[in-house]
Amino acid sequence: MIKIRVRHEKIWFAVLIVLLLLCILAYSYLFYGSFAREEFVRSSIRIAEENQQSVFRLNKVLLFHSAGVNDYSHNHSLQNLGICQYSDISLSIDNTSYIYDLTPENTVKELFIDNIQMSSKGSSGEMYLAYKNLNDFGKYVPLSVPENGRIDFQIVNTNEQNETIDYHKPTFYTDCSNPISLGFVNKDIIPSYSVSEENSSIALNGKLLGQANIDLQAISYVLQFDIHIKNHRNETFIYHAKLDVDLTGDNHAIVNGSYYQARNNLVGSEYDFFKEVK
Repeated sequence: MIKIRVRHEKIWFAVLIVLLLLCILAYSYLFYGSFAREEFVRSSIRIAEENQQSVFRLNKVLLFHSAGVNDYSHNHSLQNLGICQYSDISLSIDNTSYIYDLTPENTVKELFIDNIQMSSKGSSGEMYLAYKNLNDFGKYVPLSVPENGRIDFQIVNTNEQNETIDYHKPTFYTDCSNPISLGFVNKDIIPSYSVSEENSSIALNGKLLGQANIDLQAISYVLQFDIHIKNHRNETFIYHAKLDVDLTGDNHAIVNGSYYQARNNLVGSEYDFFKEVK
C-alpha cells in the first residue's frame, strides 16, 4: 500500500481555516446585505404608509417685529442703553384636517422644542429663542433663556388645570386650540447707546433702529428649530421649522415702529408633522 504523506500539516490546516472563514464572511456579507436592503425597503414603505395622512400640521404663522432697550444707565439717564431687536412668533397647529373629532391620536400629551439654531446675515448681539406669554406679545420684555437649549411645554388637559396653571411658563393646550408662542431676541446689538443731549426722550420701538443707524440687512436672521409632539397613543411627531427673516421687508417698515408678517391656511406637505416610526 502506498501512503500519501502531507508535509507541513500545520500550514495546510491554517490555510483551510482561512478559506473557511472567508467563505463564512462572504456568505454573511451577501446574506445580511440582502437582508439589510430588504429591511430598508420595508421600513421605508412602513414610514410612507404611516405618513399618508397628516395628524398634525402647521396651519398659521404670525411674526411681529420691533425693537426695545435694556437700560443699564444710572437713574435712567438714557446714557447706557442696550438696543435689542425682537420678534414675537405665533405658530398655530391644525389637528383636525385628518381626524375631525378629538381622539387620543390627535391630542397632545407632550410638546417640546429643541435643536435651536440662529444665524444673522451680518454682525449682531446675543441671539436667543424662548417661550413668550401671549399677553406680552407686541412689547419688549426680558425672557428666560431655556436651559440646555430646549423649551418644554406644560400641557393643559382639563378646565381645572386651565384655572390654576402658570402661563408665564411654556403652556400648550392638549387640543391644539392655542398657538405655540415664542420670542426671538437679538440682545444688545449696540451694547452701550446714549441719547444725545438734543433728545430728551427715545422711541422704544423699531424707530430706534433707524435712530441708531443700525443696518437692517446685517441683523436680518435665519431661525431654525424642531417641534416635537407626543400624542396620547405615545406616537411621536416632528416638524423642522425654518424662518428666514428679512428685516428690510415692506420697505423697511420696522423703522416706522413695527410690522407684522402673517401666513394663513398653509397648504402643502412641507407643513406636515412627520410621524416617527420605530
